[in-house]
Amino acid sequence: MKRSSLLGFLAIFGPGLVVMFADTDAGSVITASQSGAVWGYKLLLLQIVLIPIVYMVQELAVRLGLVTGKGHGELIREYFGKRWAWLSVSTLVVACLGALVTEFAGVAGAGMLFGIPSWLSVSMAVLFLSVVAWTGSYLSVERIAIFIGSFELIFLVVAWWAHPSPAAMLSGLTQIPWRHSGYMYLVVANVGAVIMPWMVFYHQSAVVDKGLKVKDLRASRRDTALGAVITQLIMIAILVATAATIGVNHPGKPLDTVQQIADALTPFLGKTVGTILFAMGMVGASLVAAIVVSLATAWGLGEVSGYKRSLEHNPREAPWFYIIYTSMLVIGGITVVSGINLIDLSVGVQVMNAALLPIVLGFLYLLALKVLPKRYRLHGTYAVVVGVVVAAASILGIYAAIIPFF
Repeated sequence: MKRSSLLGFLAIFGPGLVVMFADTDAGSVITASQSGAVWGYKLLLLQIVLIPIVYMVQELAVRLGLVTGKGHGELIREYFGKRWAWLSVSTLVVACLGALVTEFAGVAGAGMLFGIPSWLSVSMAVLFLSVVAWTGSYLSVERIAIFIGSFELIFLVVAWWAHPSPAAMLSGLTQIPWRHSGYMYLVVANVGAVIMPWMVFYHQSAVVDKGLKVKDLRASRRDTALGAVITQLIMIAILVATAATIGVNHPGKPLDTVQQIADALTPFLGKTVGTILFAMGMVGASLVAAIVVSLATAWGLGEVSGYKRSLEHNPREAPWFYIIYTSMLVIGGITVVSGINLIDLSVGVQVMNAALLPIVLGFLYLLALKVLPKRYRLHGTYAVVVGVVVAAASILGIYAAIIPFF
């Protein structure tokens, strides 16, 4: 890449990396850990397959944002009407509330590793995230989010030090017990952990708020592709680390607490180092996702209701934007402090995300077919491929909604 091209890319990149760091949030960390602990490497192939899938979905959001200059909720309102827009944003709010609970559950779990009470660690996180948004511009918030999210890369080191067996990994790639309901439940949970409703809303609004234009589409695609690879490498690392530890020493044993996940890694890294590294990765995953989820809600509700919505506006200019952002943080924090089973809740939230996918991905696909000018519209073989991906993810979502009744 030429120097001028590199500088241009660095000026544009960020939204894709941030949303992908947020994709590997606390709930995703826990879901990947549960997958490795219970099924070893048998869900590893799914994590690899999800790399191009999450790219396809987020690239559509980027394309719509750059070409139209409008957010996801705003486009739905214009082309499908207010009722459908409110339906879509309602699924966003539900998904975001569920996600925020898992993010603060991750913060609380990491804090408890060092004896910090949940109310204190969660309160500090809510205060920190509120200050970040209320006092910063879009660019400053994005930089802070990337810095925080980069702590997730620690999981790559953890997976390496866990010394996974290459033979066991290759064997797991070919073993797909798809007839087992417990396995399929975690398949759905992993899909919901990677393709989330709030990612679409955030990514499309972020490129608009950053001021990117259609000329930036190629660089934004590279940003999204880089993020897709990184987020799935992190998911793979977490799965591999737990499969090589709990999956070997206690095969098939489900995880009940965040402490168990940390304990699985400490024999290989040392008690102190292992706990610190795991806590840093978990907190990084939780905080960057909390920023993205809260912003996605504030942007999405603003796009449908019409209030001012930008990090470039100060709180006096856009009071509802900042009130919604902060309220989401406070509600999520209070829910966690009230006391719940963090592991079961986190996996359940990912399943709920999958159940909401038919609505979110359906609108995304239809907008890409209907709204975009001919040059940027989905067409040909790629449109068919994306349609198949959307349909498959939606079917898994429906399966997630009905599986509890069987």
